[in-house]
Amino acid sequence: MPFDPTAKVFISGATGMVGGQLARTLRNLGFSALLTPSRSELDLQDRAAVISYFEKHRPDYVFLIAARVGGIQANIDNPLCFLTENLRIQDACFAAVEQTRPEKTVFLGSSCIYPRECSQPMQERALLTGPLEPTNEGYALAKIVGLKTAQYLAKTHNVKIACPMPCNLYGTGDHFEYERAHVLSSLVRRFVDARDSDTPTVTLWGDGSARREFLHVADMVRALLFFAEHVDTSEIINVGPGNDVSIAELAQLISAAVEYRGEIKWDTTKPNGMPRKCLDVSALNALGFEASIPLMEGIQQTVREYEQLKKKGI
Repeated sequence: MPFDPTAKVFISGATGMVGGQLARTLRNLGFSALLTPSRSELDLQDRAAVISYFEKHRPDYVFLIAARVGGIQANIDNPLCFLTENLRIQDACFAAVEQTRPEKTVFLGSSCIYPRECSQPMQERALLTGPLEPTNEGYALAKIVGLKTAQYLAKTHNVKIACPMPCNLYGTGDHFEYERAHVLSSLVRRFVDARDSDTPTVTLWGDGSARREFLHVADMVRALLFFAEHVDTSEIINVGPGNDVSIAELAQLISAAVEYRGEIKWDTTKPNGMPRKCLDVSALNALGFEASIPLMEGIQQTVREYEQLKKKGI
């Protein structure tokens, strides 16, 4: 990291997968002044409270990671909630950034900002060139507003903000509840539970043809630190390994990793979501960053972590 370990670093969402991994990594690097308020300590939707917190603590570096997230069904059931809650969180945090002017802010975006039918792999310039995927439109709209807010702040107020746009994330610290888990972790739970209960079939949503790109959370944290140190533009930059697999292929990989012997079936009455989400990461690679954790290695690690949690009854 380019800044001193005594610098004050604010992390929103430090109890989540990405924020938690970032906090642990910084502590391991010797950072002793981390600002990681819990939800009970700071309501990120309360604009006045967030501004007051920033004015009191004056963070040097800010990582805006907190967001309301969920699976396809949760997004379909309540798009308004995903839109409005994330808008309020972003508005409050950016208002605090504008007020206190940290040395650097990193705003975590999402590849869902890109149009449903954009060319693949998805380039940064594809933003706002077509309609969004309907099943997560509310969340995507909020993230686009957050991105534009960051860019306007950088342009009109000379605030230093970087905007990484990651692919699907998974790994240590993810939720395994079906409503909240990322797709890979959700599948790990399904297959481990099916193996342990000798369930003869596992039925998954869609037809398995949708393609997704996956980045382990440890690589995402490496990217966040890289953006803090090396990225001086507010333009979006994609983050991922640059390759994808179909959900059917992913299911087979996870099934093999947990040694599940049953049959995989597909419920084609359920949506696939966006047909394909694979990022063009040439811009980030040109800056000197590449993902390092192979997908199968990450799957095996996630399987072990869920098995350990299950043994503990968590």
